[in-house]
Amino acid sequence: MKLSEKQRRFTTMVAELILFAYEHGMELTMGEAFRTDEQQALHLKSGASRVTRSKHQDRLAVDMNLFIDGRYVRDKEKYRALGEKWESIGGRWGGRFGVAPEDYDTKVGWDAGHFEFGG
Repeated sequence: MKLSEKQRRFTTMVAELILFAYEHGMELTMGEAFRTDEQQALHLKSGASRVTRSKHQDRLAVDMNLFIDGRYVRDKEKYRALGEKWESIGGRWGGRFGVAPEDYDTKVGWDAGHFEFGG
C-alpha cells in the first residue's frame, strides 16, 4: 500500500474513532498529528519521544486529548475503550507501549492518547 493510501485510510480511521468517542459520552481534542523531522529530533532529545522515526512524521499518527463531562482526563485507564476500538479497526494504540501482552487487561502504557496506523 502506498503512503498516500495509508494516509487516506488513517484519516477515515480517525473519523471513526472520533464518532465512537462522542457516541460513548467522551469528547476529544486533537493533539499533535504531523511532526517535522526537526520536531522529532527535539522530542527525542527531550525525552518526549523514545523513537528516532515516528509515524507522526508520515502523517500516520495522532495524539488525542480526552474529556469526560467537560473535564480533561489524565487517567490513562479512561482511554482504554478508545484504544480497544482503535485496535479493532486495525490501528496501533500507544496505551500498549511498555506493557507486556499478558498485562494488557490490567495495565495501560505510557502513551494512552496516541493512535497510529497499523497493528
